[in-house]
Amino acid sequence: MQTRPRPARTSRIAVTSLCGALACALGLPASAAELTVEQLAQRLRAIEQRLGTAGSADPAAGEGLADLDQRLRVIERRLELQAEESAAKAASTPTVSLSASKGLAIKSPQPGDVEVKFKALVQADGRFFIGDEQVPQNDTFLFRRIQPSIEGTWGSLIGFRILPEFAGDSATINDAYLDLKFDPRATLRIGKFKSPVGLERLQSSGSTGLIELGLASELTPNRDLGLQLQGEFAGSTVSYALGVFNGAVDGRDSPTANPDNEFEYAGRVFFEPWKNASNALSGLGFGVGGSVGDRAGSGNNFLPRYRTPGQSQFFNYRGTALADGAAKRWSPQLYYYRNAFSLLGEYVNSSQEVRIGANQAELDHTAWQLTAGLVLTGEDAGYRGVSRPNQAFTVGGAGWGAFELVARYGRLEIDDGAFPRYADPAAVAAAARSWGLGLNWYLTGNLKLVANYTQTQFDGGAPAGRDREDEKAFFTRAQLAF
Repeated sequence: MQTRPRPARTSRIAVTSLCGALACALGLPASAAELTVEQLAQRLRAIEQRLGTAGSADPAAGEGLADLDQRLRVIERRLELQAEESAAKAASTPTVSLSASKGLAIKSPQPGDVEVKFKALVQADGRFFIGDEQVPQNDTFLFRRIQPSIEGTWGSLIGFRILPEFAGDSATINDAYLDLKFDPRATLRIGKFKSPVGLERLQSSGSTGLIELGLASELTPNRDLGLQLQGEFAGSTVSYALGVFNGAVDGRDSPTANPDNEFEYAGRVFFEPWKNASNALSGLGFGVGGSVGDRAGSGNNFLPRYRTPGQSQFFNYRGTALADGAAKRWSPQLYYYRNAFSLLGEYVNSSQEVRIGANQAELDHTAWQLTAGLVLTGEDAGYRGVSRPNQAFTVGGAGWGAFELVARYGRLEIDDGAFPRYADPAAVAAAARSWGLGLNWYLTGNLKLVANYTQTQFDGGAPAGRDREDEKAFFTRAQLAF
């Protein structure tokens, strides 16, 4: 017996297969696989009109499966071309992002190794002095910092940062450097940047515990021009920096050019042995920084002046004194952060050979300080401050931001050998000790309000061997950072 062919069944199988292919190609539901030939032709025509392909066949013309299959192939190819075009466009288009934490960032297409970030720090302060009868100070409002910045990477090798300062009477450049990133263990920094000596000075200006730096930071240099090799080892638990610089006096930036043809060598090594562990010591870091060089000359570029946390000067050398020889610093330092608690401490010894006429001496000045903090609302403390409150402040809402209480005590002592030949005991103090309390209110991750009270006492600094009157200062700050 011969079996008769079943063309109707074969046709239905072909239609079902074609409908299934169309459903997969266009992301249609599985029920689309049961369309009739006429319904399929109508659906194809609608899709063709959306895609802009020519679909001239009339569904009533009785198209065959071969015609519908060809039209389906045209649609599939058009979709492939569109996908390729979208991928090529995405691969050649820079990514622009704006966020509260990172500011404005522009990133190159893949591999994305060129990135430019625009950030800013603005600090508006109020300064008010209490009982300043013998040494009057002006109560004032001022902009402490207006610092827009440009930083980023230019390929895998080059990093950069430019940080101008617009607060004050004239604009200056605080940071301007290139990083040649040969390896995480060896990066060469070239330009103007913070010297690696002081722990508190290396903190971001927007992250310090109190509004102004403590007495120990008066003995460490600020920004300098030079070269620095830096890097990290052992899972970032050991970091180092070693550089050669023009040289900066205690507590100040270096001049724009080397004033005496002498260089200063500065370095720092810092350990965080339990950084990658989850235990009570994971926030402990300790190390030592130092510098050595020669300095020869007179004036503010060669000999330092020391200020209180209230920013009033309490020590300077006589105008006839000269820096004439070795300048050395060394500073053991540590910090500890555990949940809401923070502790930062450092000791600094700064020595300088000085001369007046035929008389010469090596003077050693010392200072130390401890700063402790507690985040009252439970957020984690850190070297970069409280990064973000758990509940940002909202008007009429439940969030109040984060509150941090900070306390600091410090002392600075001038070498006894400075008096009376190199400094006037009736005009400058031989020692200062200062304590301060601060309340930091982090409304959001970008906005912080601060109130500080500091009191500084002096040994000497007034005529007839009397002590200079205590400095009592109340400072406020509104800070915007992004």
